Amino acid sequence: MASIAASYLIPRTRRDLTWGRNSSVVIATAGGSRSALRSVDLVNGKKVNGVHIPGEKKGSLFMEEPHVEGNKPLHDCLLGRFVEENFVYGQTFIIRSYEIGPDKTATMETLMNLLQETALNHVTCSGLAGNDFGATREMSLRKLIWVVTRVHVQVQRYSCWGDVVEIDTWVDAAGKNGMRRDWIIRDYHTREIITRATSTWVIMNRETRRLSKIPDQVREELTPFYLNRIAIPTDKDDSDKIDKLTDETADRIRSGLAPRWNDMDANQHVNNVKYIGWILESVPINVLEDYDLTSMTLEYRRECRQSNLLESLTNTTTAAAASAAIEEPPKNNLQYTHLLRMQPNKAEIVRARTQWNSKPKRY
Repeated sequence: MASIAASYLIPRTRRDLTWGRNSSVVIATAGGSRSALRSVDLVNGKKVNGVHIPGEKKGSLFMEEPHVEGNKPLHDCLLGRFVEENFVYGQTFIIRSYEIGPDKTATMETLMNLLQETALNHVTCSGLAGNDFGATREMSLRKLIWVVTRVHVQVQRYSCWGDVVEIDTWVDAAGKNGMRRDWIIRDYHTREIITRATSTWVIMNRETRRLSKIPDQVREELTPFYLNRIAIPTDKDDSDKIDKLTDETADRIRSGLAPRWNDMDANQHVNNVKYIGWILESVPINVLEDYDLTSMTLEYRRECRQSNLLESLTNTTTAAAASAAIEEPPKNNLQYTHLLRMQPNKAEIVRARTQWNSKPKRY
């Protein structure tokens, strides 16, 4: 498979079209003619101080004409590329103002959304995408979809508004009937790894909502892209079992959480990223204000629909914080166990474990 260098078209007005990164600014006149004004380096429409992106030519114009449906493949509109003999797919993002929290840094939900976006674009640009959300062609023919069973994210540092990050992702087999997907997030300028993540996925029948074995035809699609590499070393991965919380063991319970229609994804269930916000609803406010979420492990148990009413449970597993004699929690390695469940019948949706460190002083 040839290496793909894709660009992103950002129309500003009818008369002004700004092209993808490492491209030229082109003005479309009323008569339809175009003139290249100057060569600039752009990422999602933002100038990036002339930083060269490895494997691409500076100042190159990736798309000679505006994208017209049917004339260009979909990946021509995506800002991403394959590296390492097409085993790794990378995509670049700018942290937007609406993706930051009260402390002006990206949130865990933002990171998870970017990881998910990169994964979906990986499938699309590989040429495997079928008609369903993230499914391959053979999966679509068999009415199969991917569902995530586990995600573990480790954050070294959260990016700020306007920062540029680069995400690399790849896949590998996980047992006989699963797939593992890993990610690494780097600071675009310094190349520092700021986040690592790993996940496990299985196949579900879209109509029966039952798990399925991976058909041989689907396995044949995926195998050429498998890369035997892990983003998080085994000795640092959070693989311990997450204990189930109950009304008796939980410190805090937040009830009456209701999914909205906009929380649903294209597979007709609540998007897995939405669970994070509900899980954090039962975390003490002083922890949310004064601590950074440095590690999060999610174990998905069942689907959630728009009609379900949810409860969020949290319990501290840090001995010092659990002691009533301690007025303030420790400054580092504060750990919580969480459960998101159906409110009427107490059926489990997600178990989670989080670790927190005190936020550095920002002047």
